[in-house]
Amino acid sequence: MSTNRVAGSAAEEPFLIAVDDGSLAFLQQKLALTRLPDELEDAGTDLGAPLPDIRRLVDRWQNGFDWRAQEETLNRELPQFTRDIEVDGFGLLNVHYVHKRSERVDAIPLLFVHGWPGSFLEVRKILPLLVDAPPEHPTFHVVALSLPGYGFSEAPKKKGFKLDQYAEVGNKLMLALGYPEYVTQGGDWGFAITRRIAYHYGGKHSKAWHTNFPMAQRPTLRANPIAYFLALTTPYTDFEKAGLVRTQQFMSKGRGYSAEQATKPQTLGYSLSDSPVGLLAWVYEKMVDWTDGYKWEDDEVLTWISVYYFSRAGPAASLRIYYENAGQKPVPPPSTPLGYSFFPRELAIAPRTWTRTIGNVVFEAEHDKGGHFAAHEVPELLVGDLRKMFGKGGPTFGVVSGRAGY
Repeated sequence: MSTNRVAGSAAEEPFLIAVDDGSLAFLQQKLALTRLPDELEDAGTDLGAPLPDIRRLVDRWQNGFDWRAQEETLNRELPQFTRDIEVDGFGLLNVHYVHKRSERVDAIPLLFVHGWPGSFLEVRKILPLLVDAPPEHPTFHVVALSLPGYGFSEAPKKKGFKLDQYAEVGNKLMLALGYPEYVTQGGDWGFAITRRIAYHYGGKHSKAWHTNFPMAQRPTLRANPIAYFLALTTPYTDFEKAGLVRTQQFMSKGRGYSAEQATKPQTLGYSLSDSPVGLLAWVYEKMVDWTDGYKWEDDEVLTWISVYYFSRAGPAASLRIYYENAGQKPVPPPSTPLGYSFFPRELAIAPRTWTRTIGNVVFEAEHDKGGHFAAHEVPELLVGDLRKMFGKGGPTFGVVSGRAGY
C-alpha cells in the first residue's frame, strides 16, 4: 500500500489512499476460500451477526464491490495528510489525518476524534457542514485524526501507549497545524481522549470540548456529596429511564467484545487479521446493534471494513487501546467548558445529575433519534448542537481568541 511518506519528515505530507493491486488480489483469494458457519433457524440477531447478512456482504465483496471507486471518492472528498509526531517515550509516529479549512476568517479550529470500531470515515458527513455554513452560524477548520494504530496512522511499537499519549498526539498535531487554540469533539474512545486533552491542555490550548458519549458513574457521597443528594432526590425523566434500561442491556449482553479486547487482544487479532470475513462479522455486528435503525448500504459497510482490513498496521492494532486502558482511572473533571449531546440508542446513557459531574458543563442537548455513531447517523443533529454551543448566544461563543465577530 502506498503511504506517500517521506521517512523522518516532520513536515506535512499530502496523502492519497492507494491500496496496491497485490493486496486487492490477496483479499479476493481469501474471500474465495471463505467457510461460513451454520446458524440456528430462529437465531435472528440474538447470537451475533446473522448468517444471511454476512453471506450477502461476502458475495458483494467478491462480486461487485469496487474498492477503487471508493478509494477515488474518499481521496476526492477528504483532504488527507500525514505528519511525524514525536510522542514522549515512544519516538516518532507517522500520523494520518484529514484537514480541511473553512474560507471564513473567524472559523474555529476543531479536532475530531473517533473511536472503535470507527475511523476517520466518521467525519465524512459532518465535514462539509462544519466547514461551510450560513452567515448566522459558526464554521470550523476541521482536523480528523486517525488514532495511532487505526486507518493509515502508524501504530505504537511497544506497550504503555495510553490515553495520555493519544491526547499528546492530538494536541501536538493541532499545534503543528498552526492552531494554538482549538476545540474538540469526540465519541467512544474520542470522549476519553478529548477529556484528557481538556485536562492536560485546557486553558492554554484546548478551549472547549463536546462529546456525544458522556460517560458518567452515579455520584458518591464521599466524592461529590452535593451531586449525590441531587441524584437521590431528582426524578428521572422518561428519556433518562429509557437510557438506564439501554445501559443495562448493553452491560449485560453487549460488552463481550470489550472484555476480550481488554484482556487478550493479540489472540483475537490473529482472526481479524487473517480472515476478512471474521473482521467483517466482528465489526458489522456493532455497526448494526449500536445504531438507531440506521439503514446501512452494503457498499457503505464494506468501505468501513476495508479501511480496517487495509489499514497500515492491520486490524489487530486497533484493539490494543482497550488493553492499555483497562481499569485506568479517569482524570479529575477538567475546568475546560464541556458540552454534550444525548442520543437515544447510545450504548450507555446516564442521568444528567450524573453527567454534570464529569466536567464544567455549559451545554446539553437531547435528541429523539440517533445512536453510537452520531456523526455518521445523524450528522445534521450533531452539527446543529455544535453550532448552538459555539455560535452567537451560545455558551462558548468566542472561546477561541480572535474567532468571534461573524
